[in-house]
Amino acid sequence: MQLWNTLSKEELEQKWREKGYEWVTISFYQYAKIDNPQIFRDYLYGIWQKIDVLGRVYVAKEGINAQISVPKHHVDQFRNELYDISFLNGIRLNIAVDNGDTEFPFLKLKIKVRDKILADGLNDETFDVTNKGKHLNAAEFNALTDDPNTILIDFRNHYESEVGHFKGAITPDVDTFRESLPYIEEKYLKGNEDKNLVMYCTGGIRCEKASAWFKHRGFDNVHQLEGGIIKYANDCREAGIPNKFIGKNFVFDERRGERISEDVIAQCHQCGTPADVHVNCANEACHLLFIQCDECNAHMNGCCSDECKEIAALPEDERKALRKGYVLSNKIFKKGRSEKLKFKPNNEKPFDLLT
Repeated sequence: MQLWNTLSKEELEQKWREKGYEWVTISFYQYAKIDNPQIFRDYLYGIWQKIDVLGRVYVAKEGINAQISVPKHHVDQFRNELYDISFLNGIRLNIAVDNGDTEFPFLKLKIKVRDKILADGLNDETFDVTNKGKHLNAAEFNALTDDPNTILIDFRNHYESEVGHFKGAITPDVDTFRESLPYIEEKYLKGNEDKNLVMYCTGGIRCEKASAWFKHRGFDNVHQLEGGIIKYANDCREAGIPNKFIGKNFVFDERRGERISEDVIAQCHQCGTPADVHVNCANEACHLLFIQCDECNAHMNGCCSDECKEIAALPEDERKALRKGYVLSNKIFKKGRSEKLKFKPNNEKPFDLLT
């Protein structure tokens, strides 16, 4: 049995158009002990390719983290087969708020074995990731974040919180989760051990680990939003609970965002007008992730700078020659970090302005 994809992007797009599926985008995670991640990875690939599951999945000895799309008519089979796995029986599945205008959130199934399902930079063997903080549902989250004795922290990266976040949240200007743990503790938590610490992220996986880590570090009143922004938005809509999230929820697939409220809180990184659509620079040797309005997109041909615009207009063989010698050329720039972006703000809110 073949356990990897061999088709090109163009072939995959044609294949899924011909299939004509309606897709359901799902995310889930579970921290658990997996003795042989490679065997587990191959098992998942084998059963999921039979029902055309697409997406990105990480498997490690500490558990599984998945962002996938499932054909709507196969969702019940997918759920039943997933729940047949003992440590995933009954696992919460976060269903996307909407699939937006994206034709295919994913084009292929990629399941990778990693050292960890969430890179954290931690090397403390006494740390128990399952000793997590208290989970809050949407109503409990709203009530506790109204308490003046609460610190609300966004555990996502700068480019995520820039387009959407909860009212009153601290949005650290960080690039990675591993960077956020020591940074947040040093800048915001020291001296505030008596406060309620409430954290949130996209689907819950980052907060699950962060809440356990800060409990391990001696903080007692640690809470996390159950199911993250995705579950919160669905629960608010279904139960008529007031929504405290403003803007877009950044997601890691071709949609790049789910609209939670109609507020546009970010700005085009090139002209400064209100905008919250993330794009990747059309120059493949740059591939910079940034926010671009429709007018700048048309004027710049989807590029982040005049230099990249000129390169992207060259014939393919010349562009390949310019990229030659670069390893992982699309990582030359960090997401949303470049001096070329004239209107990229520092989103971080000082704690003393929130208390």
